[in-house]
Amino acid sequence: MHRNNTIRTIKIKKINREAIDITTLYFDDEEVREAKPGQYIMVWVPGDDEVPMSISGIDKEGLSSITVRNVGITSEILDSMQPGDKLGIRGPFGNAYELNGKNPLIVAGGSGTASLLPLVEAFLSKDVTPMFILGGRSADQLLFEDELLEILGERLVISTDDGSMGFNGYASGYAALLMDENEFDHVYTCGPELMMAKVFQETERRGIPIQASLERYIKCAVGLCGNCVIGHYRVCVDGPVFNTKMLAEVREEFAISRMDASGKLIRVNH
Repeated sequence: MHRNNTIRTIKIKKINREAIDITTLYFDDEEVREAKPGQYIMVWVPGDDEVPMSISGIDKEGLSSITVRNVGITSEILDSMQPGDKLGIRGPFGNAYELNGKNPLIVAGGSGTASLLPLVEAFLSKDVTPMFILGGRSADQLLFEDELLEILGERLVISTDDGSMGFNGYASGYAALLMDENEFDHVYTCGPELMMAKVFQETERRGIPIQASLERYIKCAVGLCGNCVIGHYRVCVDGPVFNTKMLAEVREEFAISRMDASGKLIRVNH
């Protein structure tokens, strides 16, 4: 059994409202302080459900964090939490981003930015400043914009679906344009699966290696239940970060199909 699989109780220390439906919860936990960029934890809301959450902050002034988009019953409860409230957590679980390249491009869409922020900080600690596309539906949906601008400066570029800020269009389209103009040696992406699939296609066309963080319905987090399977991979333990080879192997399902909570195969929601 995974050494971090026992549920631990944490207390919310601080809360930050990122957008109208997105909140970051800060807490102190010894195991999460040792997490690597791209890993996730299982978060249990007492009286409700347990859900996987990307780690959006690792040991910042002693605190780590998760960032929650209010999309359902469990996330609504998390979104309404206050300092002093308690949660149960397991993990961290899964693999991590590998820091490759001297001129990487990072493509973030919506709440997928949460998974990528620790990656940016890890690159900066190695004196590598990535180009970062921050994508969102509109200007008021751009996650961690101020924080990313502070640490990346001109290397942060923005795209919005409605054209309210930055590039007018999808982050995947902007990524393709930037790949034509720059010699990126690695690409990282997290966000809506259709966006990631399009970014993957653009990197394949140009022969650029890529890492993408996939989302599936994770129940156990230790590879037992099979609910998060894509191809022959279990996202909970083999992922969530998939490299070029892995993505090529699951292309028949990537951005096409997934299992719901009952194990029924459904279309990926875009």
